[in-house]
Amino acid sequence: MEPASLLVFAAAYLAVLVVPGPSVTALVARVLAQGPAGAPAFVAGVVTAALVWFTLAATGLALLAASLGGLFDVVRYAGAAWLLFLAWKLWHAPNRPASAPPVAGEAGRLFLAGLAVNLGNPKAMMFFFALLPTVVELKGLTLPGFAALALVVVLVCAGVLAGYALAAARARRLFTAPRALRWLNRGGSAAMAGAAAAIVAR
Repeated sequence: MEPASLLVFAAAYLAVLVVPGPSVTALVARVLAQGPAGAPAFVAGVVTAALVWFTLAATGLALLAASLGGLFDVVRYAGAAWLLFLAWKLWHAPNRPASAPPVAGEAGRLFLAGLAVNLGNPKAMMFFFALLPTVVELKGLTLPGFAALALVVVLVCAGVLAGYALAAARARRLFTAPRALRWLNRGGSAAMAGAAAAIVAR
């Protein structure tokens, strides 16, 4: 794998991720409203979904993915429904401080939410299917080359999302009064509902 190809791929992927989409919107809304405790699980779900799309594109399964369009529509609607459920819970959530630990089972639910949101995001799919073949000669892709590209996907995706989560966590510290936290919860709930609507509209 040529270092130049890796850099071009990383730069293009970074440029796409920096522009907030449904995953970033849902993550920031959740961190602003409930603190950063569950953010790693959500980020892990998004990164896992990105690796799924990357693997499908890199192994030449784009045609299979296209033929399973109905299945991905189901995943997309399931992800939107899950975001709406989280938005409802956030609207009615208690005003917990940012340091409060996540409740039992919340990490698993947040991982599945991140997974579903990114698997149901057509922009994520099209990025890998459209860009990867222009940067990498997929027929000659070796296992080390595949591993290097996968590492780039993990580092860039996790790094961008972690940056958004940290920024949201710092912003949350400005709001400590119960009334302010209630409005953060409701604003975060509205943002999650908006992200769900954006997924369905794509």
